[in-house]
Amino acid sequence: MPMRTLLAATVAAAALLTNAGCAVYRDQQTVGSYIDDATLTTRVKAKFADDKTVSAMAISVETFKGVVMLSGVAKSADERMKAESLARNTSGVVDVKNEIIVRA
Repeated sequence: MPMRTLLAATVAAAALLTNAGCAVYRDQQTVGSYIDDATLTTRVKAKFADDKTVSAMAISVETFKGVVMLSGVAKSADERMKAESLARNTSGVVDVKNEIIVRA
């Protein structure tokens, strides 16, 4: 193996090993935390899709360190409250920030 290729492979391997535990996303979030948040977002969106009163397409869900942020537009105050309730009752959710706007 040429020396140049060996050196490049060694540098690449060292970079991978030293960066494995580093943060990957927003405010030093770890890979594990990011995956947990993505799972929570998916669970909340699935609850919205299963519920006939909440529009999963009109309400956005973002999660950061277990805190779920809801945004978008609801057709009624009841839909807004139901979305928040569904999110709060999702296993693993730490808190819910409800920024959903009601437009009739």
